[in-house]
Amino acid sequence: MSKIIVRCFVLLAAAVLVGCAQPSAEQPASDAFVTVKGQQFYLGGKPYHYVGANMWYGAYLGSPGVTGDRERLTRELDLLVEHGITNLRVLAVSETSDLMRAVRPAVLQNTQGELDTDLLRGMDFLLAEMAKRDMKAVLYLNNFWQWSGGMSQYVAWFTGTEVLDPDVTGKWNPFMENSARFYRLEEAQTLYRNVIRTLVTRTNSITGTVYSNDPTIMSWQLANEPRPGSDADGRAHFDDFSRWVDETAGFIKELAPHQLISTGNEGAMGTLGDAELFERSHASPNVDYLTFHMWIKNWGWFDITQPEETYSSAVTTAKQYMSEHVAIAERLNKPIVLEEFGVERNGGAFDHGTPVSYRDSFYAMVYSVIENNAAAGGPFVGSNFWAWGGFGMTDREDYMWQEGDDFFGDPPQEAQGLNSVFADDESTLKVIAQHAQHLKSL
Repeated sequence: MSKIIVRCFVLLAAAVLVGCAQPSAEQPASDAFVTVKGQQFYLGGKPYHYVGANMWYGAYLGSPGVTGDRERLTRELDLLVEHGITNLRVLAVSETSDLMRAVRPAVLQNTQGELDTDLLRGMDFLLAEMAKRDMKAVLYLNNFWQWSGGMSQYVAWFTGTEVLDPDVTGKWNPFMENSARFYRLEEAQTLYRNVIRTLVTRTNSITGTVYSNDPTIMSWQLANEPRPGSDADGRAHFDDFSRWVDETAGFIKELAPHQLISTGNEGAMGTLGDAELFERSHASPNVDYLTFHMWIKNWGWFDITQPEETYSSAVTTAKQYMSEHVAIAERLNKPIVLEEFGVERNGGAFDHGTPVSYRDSFYAMVYSVIENNAAAGGPFVGSNFWAWGGFGMTDREDYMWQEGDDFFGDPPQEAQGLNSVFADDESTLKVIAQHAQHLKSL
C-alpha cells in the first residue's frame, strides 16, 4: 500500500472518529439535560436551582392557528428571562369536552387519538423559542380538573356517563370521585399512553429534534394535580392511584430516558390530606423529584377581605406546610419543587394596577425559605409561581374567559386576573428578579 493511500486512509478514519464524537441534533450532549443526583438538580455539571412560572397556555400562543399570537409569546418570553424566570410549567394535552369552563380548542380531539395539528405546532414553536433563551419546560400530560377536559373527559368517553361538571352542579366531591375513575379504566389508560407516546416521540417541526431528545424539556409530568379522589371517599382507591403513578412514570421513563419524570401532585393536601400517603405514592424510583402546591386562600388559611386578621396565621401555616414537605424530600432523598402558589390582588380585585402588597409579601416569604434551604444544601431546588398572565387583557365585566379571548395565567374556570402576574406588575416582578439573583449567586 502506498504512503499516499495510507495517509488518506488515516485522515478518513480520523474524520469518522471526530464525527462520531460530536453529539448530533438527535443526541445532544448529556450535560445539556437537567439531571438528579440525590437531593439536587444538576445542569452542565453544576447544581441547578431555578425560578419558574406557570404558563399553561404557552402552546396556544405558539400556535399558527386561531389561538396563536407568536409576537406576544416572544415578548412574554423576553420579559420573563429579563426577570430571571427560566422555567415554565406548560399544559401539553387538553381534551375536547362539553365541560362548561373547558378551554377550547383542545389538543386531543377524540377516542381515536386525533391531535390538533396547530396546537402541536404551537408547542414546537414554544420549545424552539425557549431553547433560544436557555429556558426549561415542565410539560403536564393530563389534568385532574375540568378546565382542560382532563381525566373526567376520559371517563365520559369510555363509560358513557356524564362528566358531573362542578361548574354546573356546584358539587366537587362527586366530580373528584368521577375523575379518579380514570386510573382504573383500562381503555382510558390505553388512549392516555398512546397520546403520551405520540407526544414524547414527536419531531419538532421547527428544530428537527425529537421531543425525547430535547434538553429544553426538563420534565414530563403525569398530570396537573392528580388526586386519589375526594378527601371524603378517595382512600378506598389510594392503591390504584399509587400504582398508576409508579407504572405511568415508568412508561414515560422508557420513552424519554434523558428527561425527568414528576407527578404534578399538590403534596399532602392533594393526597387525602395525608402526608404519609403523599410520601408513599412518591417513593417510586420512577419519580425523579417531588412536587407540591400551596394555596392559602383555597385551603382556608387566608381571607383577602380580612387580611389583617388572617395573613399572619396563613404565613405560619404555609411555613409549616413547606417544612413538612422538605422533610419528606429529605427522607426520600429527592429534590422538591413548589410548583404552584399564588395570592390574589388586594381586596380580591382582578384589574391591572390594583395593589398587590399581600402577594408581594407572600412571594418574598416563600422565596426566602427556598433561598435558605438551597444555601444549606437542602432539597428545595426551585419554584413555579401561579401564574404568568403577561400581556393578557380582558374587558368582560365578569372577567370570565370565553373562546377567542386573551389567555391569562388563570385557567378558564376562574376569573381572569385572579392570580395572574401581569407584565406591568412591577413590584412583584422586582421580588421575583431579586430571588432569581439570589439563587444565581449560590
